[in-house]
Amino acid sequence: MSAKTEGIAPNASRLLWAGFMAILAAGVGFSIRAGILGQWAEKYGFTMTELGLITGGGLVGFGVIIMLSSLIADAIGYGKLMFIAFLTHLVSAVLTLSAGYAFEAGGKEAAFQCLYWGMFLFAVGNGVCEAVVNPLVATLYPKNKAHYLNILHAGWPGGLIVGGLASYAMNGAFTDGKAVTWEIQMALFLVPVVLYGLMIMGQRMPGSEASEAGVGYGVMVMQLFRPLMIVLLVLQALVGYVELGTDSWIGKITGAIMADPQKGLLLFVYTSGLMFALRFFAGPIVERISPLGLLFVSAVLGFVGLQMLGNATSVALCVVAATIYGCGKTFLWPTMLAVVSERFPKGGAITIGAVGGVGMLSAGLLGGPGIGFKQDFHASAQLKDSHPAIYERYKAGNENSFVGYKTVGLDGAKVGVLDDSGKELARAGEILAKENKTDANHATLAKWWEDASKSAAEDKAPVTAAGLHGGRMALKLTSYVPLAMALIYLLLILYFKVTGGYKAIHVTGEQMTGGTQGPMEA
Repeated sequence: MSAKTEGIAPNASRLLWAGFMAILAAGVGFSIRAGILGQWAEKYGFTMTELGLITGGGLVGFGVIIMLSSLIADAIGYGKLMFIAFLTHLVSAVLTLSAGYAFEAGGKEAAFQCLYWGMFLFAVGNGVCEAVVNPLVATLYPKNKAHYLNILHAGWPGGLIVGGLASYAMNGAFTDGKAVTWEIQMALFLVPVVLYGLMIMGQRMPGSEASEAGVGYGVMVMQLFRPLMIVLLVLQALVGYVELGTDSWIGKITGAIMADPQKGLLLFVYTSGLMFALRFFAGPIVERISPLGLLFVSAVLGFVGLQMLGNATSVALCVVAATIYGCGKTFLWPTMLAVVSERFPKGGAITIGAVGGVGMLSAGLLGGPGIGFKQDFHASAQLKDSHPAIYERYKAGNENSFVGYKTVGLDGAKVGVLDDSGKELARAGEILAKENKTDANHATLAKWWEDASKSAAEDKAPVTAAGLHGGRMALKLTSYVPLAMALIYLLLILYFKVTGGYKAIHVTGEQMTGGTQGPMEA
């Protein structure tokens, strides 16, 4: 076994794959949940708004959970935190799977509470796992951090693929159109949870390089305020924006480009497959061009891929563009974690956790909303210019704003009613009638549809075209984020070239070994 592939602990490989399974569990859970929303709506009578609240349970705080857990990881110990994450995942499963019993005992509201808090605890468990496994793997493989962090994070796209294919198979593809009960589907995420729980049982987990070397807590925290560390945090915010933010929308946008939502979903699964496979080969690439070189190439490919997607006019062009984009986004997140760990080993779990947390916060607070705003801005502008009467009919009631820009976008509820010719609106009306309830928003929308349905046949094409234009523009504008990243990575490559070259730094006791710190790190 070479020095590059050998871990510092005899159980290094076991702990690596335990972390892989923990991240895979998160991917499986998210993917399966997306496929069973329809069953929840039908069985418990949820509206789309209520489903949105359930799926959003805890996600806004995902990045905060990572950062808070990272602050205490070295003090509490990685093993204890992983056990807490394991218990949290189990409790989340119990709550979620209890929704049926809660519905029988307390109705729709009781079922909603079970599902909401189940999803919230699921996100907490994922955040605690993320805070532990990143610094743990960096510690276990100090000579090849980029390679093994990429392998660790292959678990996420792996989980999306497993969950997506399982959901596809269980929701009618191979069951004569009859979906397998949602409880069985959701329970699948427990398989990797139980596996990682068994794999960590009785295992000693070393602390970070910093804690093992006796670096004080104050010194760890101070690493966050080094000039280079601040630059890396900004870069990771851009990574979160372009990777996770774009992933929130790309299936929908490419589905519109290819005029088939299912093709957009399959294209997303395809890019997830690319990520899964390629992340096992980061090590040989880094040996040739360094972590910063890999990040530079990845950012350039991300720019090219998003530009091509924004201009694609056929399924074939979408596949080619998505391939380039998929290759570009593959290595960004885990390689950034590796760079932070290699250049700031005194930061322990705190610096690497800050990077993960900032990326998640950027994706949730900037990436998703920002890309959505760009779609609204350009879709409404086109429809207003080309068909002002239709725009007036479908515009939202409120003005949206993002970082100083404002627009009155298209009303998503009205566009949704147009897309399905009022089917969901009618279903929601039946639910309200059965429960002997009234809903002011539903009543307003139903009254609007009485008039709008008369011109729906003429309205649909312009509204669809405007949405497609907004999606294309959002992808093209978002492409400038990885272009800016590429420029910063290039500047960092030049910086290290004039300061002795990029090399990993290691801390042992009070000694620093490996590469020397430059003025931005000192």
